[in-house]
Amino acid sequence: MGDVSSESIGIFDSGVGGLTVARAIIDQLPHESVLYVADTARQPYGPRSIAEVRAYALEVMDHLVEHDVKMLVIACNSASAAVLRDARERYRLPVVEVIQPAARRAVQATRNGRVGVIATKATIASMAYDDAFAAAPHVRLTGVAAHRLVEFVERGETMSDELIEVLREYLHPIMEAGCDTLILGCTHYPLLTGAISYVVGDTMTLVSSAEETAKDVYRVLHDRGLASPERTPRHRFLATGDTTLFATLGRRFLGPEIEAVEPAPLGLLDGEASPPPRTPRPPYEAPRIPS
Repeated sequence: MGDVSSESIGIFDSGVGGLTVARAIIDQLPHESVLYVADTARQPYGPRSIAEVRAYALEVMDHLVEHDVKMLVIACNSASAAVLRDARERYRLPVVEVIQPAARRAVQATRNGRVGVIATKATIASMAYDDAFAAAPHVRLTGVAAHRLVEFVERGETMSDELIEVLREYLHPIMEAGCDTLILGCTHYPLLTGAISYVVGDTMTLVSSAEETAKDVYRVLHDRGLASPERTPRHRFLATGDTTLFATLGRRFLGPEIEAVEPAPLGLLDGEASPPPRTPRPPYEAPRIPS
């Protein structure tokens, strides 16, 4: 059996949004290798049912596990909401997600206890952020389903008159609620930070889960003795859809680490039936926000 610490960190998202998390992990853990899968053939996840997202996410994670990754990072809010509990029972390795890290940071950042969150329809409907803030009852949460924003990112449109108009519509109830902190509750949304800041000005602190998730990854790897020794990392990127398009957008949003994008040979489930269960194990519990 090889040295597990030298294996890659498996990361996945429906598209390019999870690259914000990959970027933070690469920056904070420069000796770690990353294996990233983008399920671009079935994006966006946000408008889909919880059952569909769960089936797709488990299929992608099965693929990552077959590549002998040492950790799974669900770099997608919709998938985190749909599949986290199942994933921690299904796989015999740590699973890190993006919702709790964002909630934890928002609790630290807010001054008036009013926090807004923009996320996909699936994430808002799951009540995952409401659950994440259960340990912080002093926080009043205002959530808005901002489903169209993923479409802007996936076509590389990060600033336009149309985008600003859409953002004003989505952010109006959050600004009306007097929120001083805004969670970008989809890993695509940090790529729209410039446009979002243009709309909200200096009235809100923007919270992205990427940096906080990378801190969780660092902590778990070191706590479990899985941190890689000092060596040159090797990153791989796969996509279930158009590899050329993903490579073009990926290099723009991540950087030169994307040298090539390989096709991901998945079965492409229709989402009506979930994959067969694996032998369960005691669930890994990530740190929750303090009360």
